[in-house]
Amino acid sequence: MKKALICGVSGQDGSYLAKFLLNKGYSVTGTSRDIESNSFSGLIYLGIKEDVNLVSMSMTNFKSVLEVVESCKPDEIYHLSGQSSVSMSFDFPIETIESINNSVLNLLEAIRFSKKKIKLYNASSGDCFGGNNGNPCNENTAFDPKSPYAVGKAAAFWAVENYKVAYDIFACNGILFNHESVIRSDRFVLKKIIKTAVRISKGSEEKLILGDLSICRDWGWAPEYVEVMWKIMQHKEPENFVVATGKSESLKNFALKVFDKLNLNLENHIISSNEFKRPTDIKISYGDPSKVKKLLNWEAKYDVNDVLNLMLEHENKISN
Repeated sequence: MKKALICGVSGQDGSYLAKFLLNKGYSVTGTSRDIESNSFSGLIYLGIKEDVNLVSMSMTNFKSVLEVVESCKPDEIYHLSGQSSVSMSFDFPIETIESINNSVLNLLEAIRFSKKKIKLYNASSGDCFGGNNGNPCNENTAFDPKSPYAVGKAAAFWAVENYKVAYDIFACNGILFNHESVIRSDRFVLKKIIKTAVRISKGSEEKLILGDLSICRDWGWAPEYVEVMWKIMQHKEPENFVVATGKSESLKNFALKVFDKLNLNLENHIISSNEFKRPTDIKISYGDPSKVKKLLNWEAKYDVNDVLNLMLEHENKISN
C-alpha cells in the first residue's frame, strides 16, 4: 500500500485529492496547522474524514515538518497548503509569501534530510505567468507575477527546480490555472457570485459587489484537476505541467450567465467597486494544456459552463 502525505488536506484540492488517492488504495495522511480547531468540512462533505489520518503540522516550522515526514514515511508528498487567495495576498503580502515559499523549502529540506526516495508534488499556479499579453501560457512561458501570491508561487517553483537538480529529488510543479468546485471557500469570486445570485433569486435585496468585471480567466473543475496531480507524480521523470482548460471567460460573462439562469437581470443587482480592484491584476489569463494531454493523456472534460451549472445546481439544492 502506497503512503501519501497531503499538506493542506482541509482545502478544496486537498479534500478531493484525499478521496481520489483513497480510491486508488493509498494510505492517506493529511496535515493542518491545528487539527483540533479545523472543521475539515470538505472531508466531511465527501464522507472520508474518518478514512484520513489527520495530524497537526506547522508548514513554516522545519522541526514540525521533519517530524511528520519521518513518522509518516510517505512515498508521495502533495504540497497544497499555504495562503491561496490572490486578493488577500495584497493585504498580507509577507505572510502570504512566507507561507508559500518557506513551506516548500521545509518539505524539500525534510526530503533531503531523510535520504529516502520520496516524491514531491508542489502546487504552482498559472498566476506566475501574469497575462502573457493575452496569449496562452505553456511550460516555456516566462514568469511575470502580478501579486504577492504569484511572487510566492514563482519562488516556490524555482526552489523545487533547484532541489530537483542539486539533490536528485523527484520534485515537480503542477502549474494549475483556476479551478473551482462546490466546496470552494465563499471568498473565491465564482462561489461569491453564485451564492449571492441564489440569495437574490429567493428575495434578498442585497447587491453583488465585484471589482473589475472585464478580467478573463481559465476556470476548470477541481475534482478532475486532482487526478492530473497524481498522474504527474506517476510520470517516469519529474517534470512540470500546465493544467488548464485552454479557454478563457470574462467575469462579467460568467455573472451574466448565472443571473440569466435564475431569470434575473444582472444590471439590476450588481455594483462595481474599487474596493475589490487589485493594485495590479491580470486582464486575460489562460493555459495551453498541450503537454499534459500529450505525455499524460489528460484533458479537461469540464469547461467553465459545466462548472457554473454544477455549482449553481448545488447551491440551489442546499439553499432550499
